[in-house]
Amino acid sequence: MHTLYENNRRWHMSRHHEHIESMISYKESLGYARHTYSGYLYDLAAYLMKTEASEDMLSIAAIQPWCEQRNTEKTVSYRRRATAAREYTKYLYAMGLCDGILSMDAVPSVRRYTPYIFSDTELESLFRASDHQKGDPRNPLSPDIIAVIYRLIYFCGLRPNEGRELQRKDFNSEAGVLLIRKNKTHKERLIPIAGDVAELCKNYLLKRDLLFPNSEFFFPSSNGKPYPAKWLTRHFLALWRDVYTEENEKRVRVYDLRHRFATAVLMEWLDRGEDLYTALPYLSAYMGHSDYRDTVYYIHLLPERLLKTASIDWGRFPKLLPEVTAHE
Repeated sequence: MHTLYENNRRWHMSRHHEHIESMISYKESLGYARHTYSGYLYDLAAYLMKTEASEDMLSIAAIQPWCEQRNTEKTVSYRRRATAAREYTKYLYAMGLCDGILSMDAVPSVRRYTPYIFSDTELESLFRASDHQKGDPRNPLSPDIIAVIYRLIYFCGLRPNEGRELQRKDFNSEAGVLLIRKNKTHKERLIPIAGDVAELCKNYLLKRDLLFPNSEFFFPSSNGKPYPAKWLTRHFLALWRDVYTEENEKRVRVYDLRHRFATAVLMEWLDRGEDLYTALPYLSAYMGHSDYRDTVYYIHLLPERLLKTASIDWGRFPKLLPEVTAHE
């Protein structure tokens, strides 16, 4: 019987581990986070060592038992684990080290959240309401934060955490540019912002810099650190309830501001007769997507009348919808 040390030593010396490390490095170079795959694939490597699967040529048959759903595993977790295994087999197959690519046919699909696309009237009402909030009694700046942060997330198409964790030094008032550092893909990007949004930020900073001169964050809480995600969500839902108490039962999220931004850009391009296939990469880069399919997804959120326009050539977007539910 092998000791724990011997088992660990054998695992670390395996070619399975080398291939997994190589694949993860490749994915990181594309902007994916290491933890997207590492936990699942380390577990897979241990299974392959335990079952003495070939280290020279992996077979789908050898990996299949590991890909069966576990008794305590939820569908979402199961699909993520199976997706990691599929990506690994795709990587090995491309190098001639696997006899096929793992199929996802037997893996239950996960219902994707359908974003709520705010109307212009709803956005105007939300932003007007945000100008009259009491905020956090411990932080005299919080009413101003509420008035600015949701506008910034929408008009710049930011992920909510990118707005919350924005640093003071990352706003270039002269150039009218935001530097987005910390995000899902771990890639920095520069975002040019409209003149009126830049002016909004400048006016906000006059008060912010007086109250929190030593905080490194653009939207500091009472302790100078960013507010947590729950705070951002709580105040956003409060705004929504203030504006639409009983008239609208739709579920909304802060993330829907980003979704509305993307569809607004696409609709503007269609109105101008732009070729979406050519223009879409610019939106993808602006929004910080690591996977082009995440940007293509927004086309399917457009009003039905626009989906039939000649500006959208569906034949040029083959199989580009993401398979896995995620906050892109």
